[in-house]
Amino acid sequence: MSRSNPPSFDRRSVPEGAKELIWHAPDGWEIRQFEWLQTGADSRGSVLFMTGRADFYEKYLETFNDFHAEGWNVTSPDWRGQGGSGRCGPHEHVGHIEDFSIWVDDLTAFYRQWKKDHPAPHIVIGHSMGGHIVARALTEQRIHPDAVILSAPMLAPAGGGMPEWAAHLVAKLFCAFGRAKRRAWKVSEKPLEPEVLRQGLLTHDAARYSDEFFWFKERPFVRLGPGSWRWVERAYSSARRLRDRQRLEAVDAPVFVLATAIDELVDNATIERAVHLMPHAEIKIFGPECAHEIYREVDHVRNAALQASFEFLDRVAPPLNRNT
Repeated sequence: MSRSNPPSFDRRSVPEGAKELIWHAPDGWEIRQFEWLQTGADSRGSVLFMTGRADFYEKYLETFNDFHAEGWNVTSPDWRGQGGSGRCGPHEHVGHIEDFSIWVDDLTAFYRQWKKDHPAPHIVIGHSMGGHIVARALTEQRIHPDAVILSAPMLAPAGGGMPEWAAHLVAKLFCAFGRAKRRAWKVSEKPLEPEVLRQGLLTHDAARYSDEFFWFKERPFVRLGPGSWRWVERAYSSARRLRDRQRLEAVDAPVFVLATAIDELVDNATIERAVHLMPHAEIKIFGPECAHEIYREVDHVRNAALQASFEFLDRVAPPLNRNT
């Protein structure tokens, strides 16, 4: 199989051999988990894939297949409050969280158990908000994987045309006025600019974009809409924590970042600064051919992203106990 031309895959079916499980967080919260292990005695290693805001693991089955075909065990839990892991607020389709530290704690506990139960090397991949939480856990020395890949990481949200301090202030005011658990925007994925069409922000691939709506119909419980005002306010607050220069410089894991210059959901200047400060970080930046969901883009873009990801892992996390 050519890495740049993977075989066709049914994105609308959980692959045979994969398991859908429940993991219990330390406080008892039920976290839905996807698990796809290698069937042979040897594996390339293990990948923990953390999805983005409002995501659910079905959206990334195709990417899981790409990594599984390379010999990796693949695990992906839904974040607390998303997908099949319940909701943290009163509104079924509003993504609410009281503080991002809750997710950092969940990831820390899950990673500890996952690392114990899965063969090395241990790779953590985080997309968008998932990349933010992974970066928090890294910079706070809560997890120590062998390598990390961040896809369009939301190290800071895009400001929607206004300074970050102003956007944060707006979110604080809405929370103070009793709207903390109410939705912060309507249609798109861009707070403060609700009329922007959602697909244009996420991917140029209409078929892959439509997969999400197939799963909404097939499994209605995975559907989640806009984030709450508290989510927005806490996102800006958490982003400030990620700007800590000393913490970024102390990250000792190899980090590979995929980003796109036209991303309207995350702040690219913050991403590039973080890459510059982390001692073992590198970045691949796409142009206007690539929107926010890099692993769900049109074939030539996502194939390039996968190829770069695999080559990075070959360099920094070579197979263990395998004859060369």
